[in-house]
Amino acid sequence: MPERKTIEKAKQDKRQGKSASTQAGEFVKEQIHHVREGRHGVRSTKQAIAIGLSEARRSGVALPAPKPGRASAKTRAKAEQDVRKGDETPHKKSATRSRATKTALKREGKSGASKSALAAHAKTAAKRRSAADRSAAAKKAARTKGAAGRSAAAKKAARTRAANRHA
Repeated sequence: MPERKTIEKAKQDKRQGKSASTQAGEFVKEQIHHVREGRHGVRSTKQAIAIGLSEARRSGVALPAPKPGRASAKTRAKAEQDVRKGDETPHKKSATRSRATKTALKREGKSGASKSALAAHAKTAAKRRSAADRSAAAKKAARTKGAAGRSAAAKKAARTRAANRHA
């Protein structure tokens, strides 16, 4: 069950006109935080992300299931099930099943949410995208950042360059 704070952040993202994946990112962030604080573990970074996306879909974020060929049939079926659950009115959860899931996750490790594991995952995910796709995403990010955001990013870049020059 996602925290109220996470749902509020996702709703705020939606009001600001941000994409469904940005809204879902709040739920993924929450899962990473849960693993880091020791609430439960994950087998891999991918699992932490999958749990977050599942919670997002079930909370009503309009994140569609991946298209055929982008993910396995099993993953797509689970995502479609989550989307349907997000459209339904919520029912009481099975305490037994929730406890079983939590117990299973508690047995898993915590390293899947480490900075190095997240960095490695980001690198492999980026490698799967074309250079043109990555470039387009960077250009869009610059466009949608806003004047204040661009200014802050430029200042940060200047600080980084200055720090690296003296190192």
